[in-house]
Amino acid sequence: MNIKKNPDMSHITFIEETDSTNKALRERMATGQVEEGSVVVAGFQTAGRGQVGNVWESEAGKNLTFSVVLYPGTVPANRQFVLSQLAALSVKEVLDAYTDHITVKWPNDIYWKDKKICGMLIENDLCGKNIYATIIGIGINLNQLEFRSDAPNPVSLAQITGSVYDADDVLDRFLSILYKWYLRLLKGEEDVIRNKYREALYRRDGYYPFSDDDGEFAARIYDIEPTGHLVLQLHDGTLRRYAFKEVRYCN
Repeated sequence: MNIKKNPDMSHITFIEETDSTNKALRERMATGQVEEGSVVVAGFQTAGRGQVGNVWESEAGKNLTFSVVLYPGTVPANRQFVLSQLAALSVKEVLDAYTDHITVKWPNDIYWKDKKICGMLIENDLCGKNIYATIIGIGINLNQLEFRSDAPNPVSLAQITGSVYDADDVLDRFLSILYKWYLRLLKGEEDVIRNKYREALYRRDGYYPFSDDDGEFAARIYDIEPTGHLVLQLHDGTLRRYAFKEVRYCN
């Protein structure tokens, strides 16, 4: 295990293989104080998880899988989704430097056109009514050229551009951007983050097919609430409000 010092904020720990970088970081936190901005990076993650139980496929040594911890003690628990928003915006801003057509698919998948290039898992620990610690786990498809799982639409940056990418460089860029957005959050600029997130949304303009437990319907994205709920508007003006996994995008 090699430890590097990030000049901006964090200690970066590299692990050749782990089942989950979120779990590895949480285990470090359980043994003592871990500095804000500390990062665990895995060369190979054997059991990466996505939001609400999704599994993340990653070929050993080909992609960037890592977790970072923040201590946003002033963020109320009922507004924790802003942390997911700033993480998603940070990944989008990194990838925007390499290619076009990067968007954020609600709640926090990162898409290139209609394909998924990045997934993340945000875990929040509470202290009273506020967030004590946030662990942001991210998997970015960088150099993987073949995907063998049954995931319907994965894509890597190398597949998009035909180039090979240095994971350390991408991570450094991400951390610098994440800290920028995080400082804006700490300064009270939540509305700026939320508005930027709305602008970055996948299929943000126009009506598209969705489905819920009652079947398929056409709607447009009307709003994303501070709680993270997605509000859709039907052609007749009716509004429908959904939590994670209560509604699905259709192709």
